[in-house]
Amino acid sequence: MNFTRWSARLPGTQRRAAARTEQPVPPDRRGESPVPAARAGHPASAVDGLPAREVLDRVPALVALVHGPDHRLAHVNAAYTAAFGPRAPGTPARDALPELAELGLLPLLDQVLRSGRPRTLKSRRAVDGRSYTFTCTPVTGHGDRDAGVLVFATDVTDHAEAAERLRASERSQRQTAVTLQRSLLPQDLEEPDDLRVAATYQPGGTEAAVGGDWYDVITLGGGRTALVIGDVMGRGVRAAAVMGQLRTAVRAYARLDLPPHEVLQLLDGLAAEIDANQIATCVYAVHDPNEGRLVYASAGHLPILVRDENGEVLRADEPTGPPLGTGGWVHSSGSVPLGPGATAVLYTDGLVERRDQDLDEGIAALARALSGATGTPQVVCDRLVRSAGVTADHDDDVAVLVLQHPHRTGPAADLFRNAALDLLGGVEAAPRARAFASGVLTSWRFPTELHDLGVLATSELVANSLQHGTPPMRLRLRRTDRRLIIEVTDGDDHLPRRRRAEPADESGRGIDIVATIASGWGSRRTPGGGKAVWCEFLLPKR
Repeated sequence: MNFTRWSARLPGTQRRAAARTEQPVPPDRRGESPVPAARAGHPASAVDGLPAREVLDRVPALVALVHGPDHRLAHVNAAYTAAFGPRAPGTPARDALPELAELGLLPLLDQVLRSGRPRTLKSRRAVDGRSYTFTCTPVTGHGDRDAGVLVFATDVTDHAEAAERLRASERSQRQTAVTLQRSLLPQDLEEPDDLRVAATYQPGGTEAAVGGDWYDVITLGGGRTALVIGDVMGRGVRAAAVMGQLRTAVRAYARLDLPPHEVLQLLDGLAAEIDANQIATCVYAVHDPNEGRLVYASAGHLPILVRDENGEVLRADEPTGPPLGTGGWVHSSGSVPLGPGATAVLYTDGLVERRDQDLDEGIAALARALSGATGTPQVVCDRLVRSAGVTADHDDDVAVLVLQHPHRTGPAADLFRNAALDLLGGVEAAPRARAFASGVLTSWRFPTELHDLGVLATSELVANSLQHGTPPMRLRLRRTDRRLIIEVTDGDDHLPRRRRAEPADESGRGIDIVATIASGWGSRRTPGGGKAVWCEFLLPKR
């Protein structure tokens, strides 16, 4: 092989290295070759008076020169020999350079020889335990049989180890954030009487820092259920921690049984206090089986999708306000129908947002997938995630909450009953309410003890409404497969509170009696300026 010709084709960095290392050649070695030409099979040549093989020996990188289609070894420099030991010239690379064969470089040598273009293989760990970056450069010979490849192996062990330590640190931090995120999400969803729910959360792929997506299901009592989904902007442990604080606050505010927009108003102020530089989107919705609607408020979040029993999908776009933490905005509530047979989906942007696609297109694709999705909430949830192309290496967190209001027929329908009575006021209202409750509870075949407790609770709630409320007044009895719910509504918005009555007091004991005998009780303001006071009794297990 003509060393003068291939030296001219060395990459610029190698030519400069050779120039920097050029030194005067001792008289006794001038014109000589470190390896006899007969042994190497090629004539020795010089680069600016310095034998080419001596140039290669002085290059700090590991160098191996192979020639011909079978890649026979022509030369290895001193650095290569120090790393892997001496090599016999003229031997095929697969035998002479087994470390390259193990790293899979022989096919790369074929590519370089065929294409005449250099190739690089970055940071591979060799048999000596060190990591190298291999650059394979074609060199020119007298013909195809003399064409060769010059292999430069640069030791990058320190860089590789530093990069691996950094990756390990990032993996550890990400795992910490994922663990924190999952621990702050509900471990088991609450199970409402009237809804079937399922949820899924999938963190971003291994290269993405975990975000602040969350969801929750909160039973409010009186048969009502709150459903929440949100997304804290940003990533990492900080986003997960803010998410946990917001989720805890949502549960606390939900216990106040406030309208959805008032809950978001409280969250907005809290988010600004937690971190003024971090914002979050959120949807808070409440389902009341008596109304057959989902009342919601949105703080900059994506629209709820509702599929009715006929497969038509409704997109609840309005109303919506700015994200939490921005301040200066009064949120408002809207509603969408959610009757028997309907399915609703709440989700975060990781499910529908793609860099190469408009957000509305992603939401429209999700709506199409929902229109054909049937089965249990978990089945629907999984189908929506698959249809969106979410995989383990997805670049963003995904949270999905699916709820269904099942259409019950046959024996299951007998377990869910409603009865209501309008109260006109006057002295006959209380006796009439007691008689109505007694008849309904008897027809529902409740045990005697539960029947009597239900009639007593009805009497006390109606008496409280007659004394402190205003028309219109209404008594509603509802049974589910788990509980009996008694609710009285009126036109006054002053909420009752439980207090201890003094022995001489002639009133003030009604709510205390209800709280004592019932499994739970509560009150809330209703649209239009009134209130509802309710209590519930757990049914004996069958």
